[in-house]
Amino acid sequence: MEMDSSSCFCKICLLLCSVSVLVLANGVPSIHAQPKVFDVKSFGAIADGQTNDSKAFLDVWIQTCHYEGGSERRLFVPLGTYMVWPVVLKGPCAGPITVTVEGVVKGPVDKSTFSLIINWPVDFQSVDGLLIDGGGTFDGRGQEAWSYNNCSKNSNCKLLPVSLRFNYVKNALISNITSVNSKFFHFVIFSCDALEFRHVQIVAPDESPNTDGIHIGHSSRITIADSVISTGDDCVSVGPGSKGVKVVGVQCGPGHGFSVGSLGKYPGEADVSELSVSGCTMVGTQNGVRIKTWASPLESSAYNISFQDITMNNYCPVGGCSKESGSNVQIKDVWFSKIQGTSASQLAVKLVCSPKVPCTNINLDSIDLTYPGGHAESNCTYVNGESFFFFVKERRISRRAEPPRLAFSTDK
Repeated sequence: MEMDSSSCFCKICLLLCSVSVLVLANGVPSIHAQPKVFDVKSFGAIADGQTNDSKAFLDVWIQTCHYEGGSERRLFVPLGTYMVWPVVLKGPCAGPITVTVEGVVKGPVDKSTFSLIINWPVDFQSVDGLLIDGGGTFDGRGQEAWSYNNCSKNSNCKLLPVSLRFNYVKNALISNITSVNSKFFHFVIFSCDALEFRHVQIVAPDESPNTDGIHIGHSSRITIADSVISTGDDCVSVGPGSKGVKVVGVQCGPGHGFSVGSLGKYPGEADVSELSVSGCTMVGTQNGVRIKTWASPLESSAYNISFQDITMNNYCPVGGCSKESGSNVQIKDVWFSKIQGTSASQLAVKLVCSPKVPCTNINLDSIDLTYPGGHAESNCTYVNGESFFFFVKERRISRRAEPPRLAFSTDK
């Protein structure tokens, strides 16, 4: 997410995504066991889309979380439409817990709450062993709130509610769930370990502001696989302190693509490392994959990052970097491989790093990009590395098809 387009930040834009092997996290409940089921309707939920069912959701969570019987525990949200205001579903629990959502969980649209509610509707905290499944939908009803978002013009804007948040959660699998029209970010992951998203669908219009699909911060061993993310901002954004993030087999677009950062904005930021993006498809994204850094004196690093096996369709990057002084974030040990497609602009490859800390060990392997109707170009500034089988060339096809550009840039 870019809070202020006029601010100076370094971007490393490149279109990409990642494929990883999905393994059930330790502690996630077995789907074959016969669990003790706690039905939210048995706790007073009306499921008419009008009545506030928040208390029923909180009460059923407390009973499910602390159940100490011999069988596994399952919180069940059957078919129906549930109006839910913010609830914090807090652990630790007596053991692993399954939340099966078959219905639609809707957020409030009272304008007076937009600047007051930080999270909607569900905030999972301090849970070890969590499975969320069922094929249900979380509807943020963001179309009622997006007009109140002025973050692109005001860096001190009041943030709108996040749809689903995970804080201090370990060993979790989120599978076969849909999130639509979040008011702000769809999913936020903070200080978590061993979380896996599989077969998740995230949808918001391409003009919806700051509707990032999944934002990750200060977390490790996060996998996002075999999912479809179509939003108005980043499909996946990776913040400071993230390590061991894998993005695998994801279709991204529309939206802004995949982003690391922005980095270097706050003192004491932890490094970003071991990010893998592969086997993904970008469709109509504004950017590809970006590593964004603020031009500030604050130091940190982003390293051991790989992007491979990426297909780019209708990739149309916009904007650029400020001419102000460069960033102090060190970007190093980055691999781009097996990137192919067509560029919407003549400058098909752009790697522009900071003069203060040039990018080091940047590797491009098997890059094959064409530009419709002309000779494609590349630009590298303050970059140290190697390239193998690198082609940017002309491809004469219909001008009606103006697909992707591969861009990798930081502030100068």
